Amino acid sequence: MKTSRVSFAAALAAGSVLLLSGTAFAHVGVQPGEATKGGYATINFKVPNERDNASTTQLEVSFPADQPLSSVMPQDVPGWTVKVEKSKLDKPLTVHGKQINEAVTKVTWSGGKIEPGKFQQFPVSLGKLPDNADQMVFKAIQTYDNNEVVRWIEETKPGAAEPQNPAPVLKLNAAPAGGDHHHDTKNAGADKASDKTSDKGHDEAAEGGSDTTARALGITGIVVGLAGVAFGIASRRRTS
Repeated sequence: MKTSRVSFAAALAAGSVLLLSGTAFAHVGVQPGEATKGGYATINFKVPNERDNASTTQLEVSFPADQPLSSVMPQDVPGWTVKVEKSKLDKPLTVHGKQINEAVTKVTWSGGKIEPGKFQQFPVSLGKLPDNADQMVFKAIQTYDNNEVVRWIEETKPGAAEPQNPAPVLKLNAAPAGGDHHHDTKNAGADKASDKTSDKGHDEAAEGGSDTTARALGITGIVVGLAGVAFGIASRRRTS
């Protein structure tokens, strides 16, 4: 009787864990979930399929109108068609001395299929990120091939539990002191070359140090060996 109760309790606990983990991780989200204020970033909208008898066929992501971005570039995803919609800005943006009068307000992926038990990531390069906010909220709409629509649009209130259909959120962190906000491919390449040169220098220095140590040990061994031979000869003479 006790054994059956323990088994039942264990099964119930395991089921609860699976249920809770499914609820917490099975919604549309942003990965990575953090980026630097005032910079540029590449993020992925991760879309898991939550249904056992239907496939996801469309994802629609709305960008916050009060946080317009000067650059939004989706990466091609095999099997999917992407549509980018822009709207005119009430207040133009000035980025690198250039005035921008419109910004992306919606990106839609369609034509593909996310089957049950699978997920798909949709990469997007975006910037310049706001430098006066702690997060960006992207409202997403997920559509299935059985015409079911799930709206991931609910914002999480500070101190409150996560809503049933939370909207994807990108947290914005302050830039490190002296850090560069932008992705500079040229500088990145130079840094990599510098790192390789530095590593080579360290390797050569290490090899040189190893050679010097080996030589020193070798000379010491020879000296010790000669001293041993001399001591043996002297001992023999005394014995004679």
